Amino acid sequence: PSILPRPRVWNGGMSRAVVRIASDGDAAAVSELLRAYHEHTEAEKVAHDLQEFGPLAPAYAAEIAAPAFPGSDVLLAEVDDRTIGMVILRVAGADAEIKRLWVDPAARGAGAGGALIAEAVRRAAAARAASLRLSVWDWRYDALGLYRSRGFVEVASWETRERLVCLRMPLR
Repeated sequence: PSILPRPRVWNGGMSRAVVRIASDGDAAAVSELLRAYHEHTEAEKVAHDLQEFGPLAPAYAAEIAAPAFPGSDVLLAEVDDRTIGMVILRVAGADAEIKRLWVDPAARGAGAGGALIAEAVRRAAAARAASLRLSVWDWRYDALGLYRSRGFVEVASWETRERLVCLRMPLR
C-alpha cells in the first residue's frame, strides 16, 4: 500500500483550504465535482453559441460515471472537511498539464482555486516538468485572472476548439 503525502494547508482568507491527492474512497466526491464542472461548462457553451442544448457528450458522462485518470493525480481541495474543489494534474515528458480545475461556486473565495494551482505547480516542479500548461475558455475572466496572477502567460494555441485560451507557466 502507498502512503499518501501529508495534505498541504493553504490560507485562503477566513477558511483554510486543505489540498490532498484523491484516493479510491473519493470517487463519489470526484464524480460530483466532475458533474458540476461539465454541466456548467456545457451550459456556458450553449450561452456563448458554441453548441445547442442537449445531453452531455458520452465521453463526459463516462468520466462522471467512472472517474479514472490513469497517469494523472487528482487533487482535491477541502474546507472544514468538505470537498469543494479539484484539479487533474498530468505530467508527461517535459510538460505538465492541469485540467478540470473546479471549485464549487458556493465555496469560492476560500482560496481553494489558488491552493489547487499552487499544489499542482509544486508537484509538476518536483516531477521536473519544464512547464505547466492549461487551456481555459475566453469568457472565464475570473479564471484567466487567477492563472495570470499565478504566473501563467498566454501562448500560441494547441487547441482545435474555438475560444480556448492556452496558457503556460515555465517551471525551470
